[in-house]
Amino acid sequence: MSSATPSDAPAPPSRHAVNFVLLTVLLDMVGFGIIMPVLPRLIEEVGSVGLDRASIIGGWMFAAFSVAQFLCAPLAGNLSDRFGRRPLLLLAIFGLGLDFLLSAVAPSLFWLFVGRILAGVCGSSWVIANAYIADITPPAERGRAFARMGAAFGLGFVIGPAVGGLLGELGPRVPFYVAAVVSLLNFVYGWFVLPESLPPAMRRPFDLARANPFGAFRVFSTYRGVLPLCSVLAVFFFASSVYPAIWSFWGIARFGWSEAMVGLTLAVFGIVMAGFQGGLTGYFTARFGERRTVLIGLICATIACAGYGLVGGLVGVVVLMVVHGPEGFVHPLITAMLTRKVPENAQGELQGGISAITNIAMLAGTVTFSQIFGHFMAEGRDWRSPSVAFWVASVCILVSLVMYVVLTRREEHQHET
Repeated sequence: MSSATPSDAPAPPSRHAVNFVLLTVLLDMVGFGIIMPVLPRLIEEVGSVGLDRASIIGGWMFAAFSVAQFLCAPLAGNLSDRFGRRPLLLLAIFGLGLDFLLSAVAPSLFWLFVGRILAGVCGSSWVIANAYIADITPPAERGRAFARMGAAFGLGFVIGPAVGGLLGELGPRVPFYVAAVVSLLNFVYGWFVLPESLPPAMRRPFDLARANPFGAFRVFSTYRGVLPLCSVLAVFFFASSVYPAIWSFWGIARFGWSEAMVGLTLAVFGIVMAGFQGGLTGYFTARFGERRTVLIGLICATIACAGYGLVGGLVGVVVLMVVHGPEGFVHPLITAMLTRKVPENAQGELQGGISAITNIAMLAGTVTFSQIFGHFMAEGRDWRSPSVAFWVASVCILVSLVMYVVLTRREEHQHET
């Protein structure tokens, strides 16, 4: 691995640059979350369908988003390893703003699908943001750094759905216009404050064979311990995709929630996640270590997911959200573990590969759980329930927990011998 010379190395990133990267993750999540409360009604209106059919269409829209990210995230990560983080990050943010604008004026379901695909193509900004943070953070401190990213993600999920639910009262397209303005303003801010984090001497030639998702999987196999941890993430993200797949539809069907109430519950969920990731990751990691903290997160995630399928009211939902909070430890800490298993000049490739794996898992999960919801909510069915998908997802999270325990015990045994 090449080491940068003083003349090659850029100036250390300013506080504004670091804040911009965190703000990018936050605003991307605001843009995503702002449309969730209104998506069911928008699909019903544009497609002239009922809620059960709208949930299935929504699942396929999320699948289109995930396929686009699956295909493009490794490409973006590898391009950032070759050309630097700044140009790729700014391009992704600008494209996302244009996508929200397209979705705001979409006249048919076809154009809503096009918008979701473009969102997936441009949604690689968080991949490059993670690589940027890895560039500027010592390996031992990356767990906390990625937890801050997770907290920004969670805070965006507070602001986005809450604002989206309120704006949805003005019409289902209004949140898309607001998301477009937010993304484009962030692009302008980044243009002036974001320096490059990857010195020229640390860059590596672009290789298309490594820049596609399947090539990334092959490359991962050369780094010891990467694929097993990625397998845990894949099963975990397959299961956790139940939330974006059905939460809005489930709340409407189970409790009769309005768009504002859907947005409020998602905002509360975001507060809890941001609190655990940003405020408690460091404490839990220092107290229990990374591996046990991830285990705690997976146990709590299993309990909460099963509980949502049984809960009888809003108070119970809020209590389960608190139980659910430690799930926020899982992704940033496993990501931090993975960054220590690859060379420093392959961090963009790693983040792109992780994104590809999680997106294909969420693609499969979103389609699966939206289909389950639609099947058990279809008119004329003898037994109807909006909660079956949560029970199936809880079993899948339990599988990821067992995989993680087996993997960590095997690694501990290898270190001892």
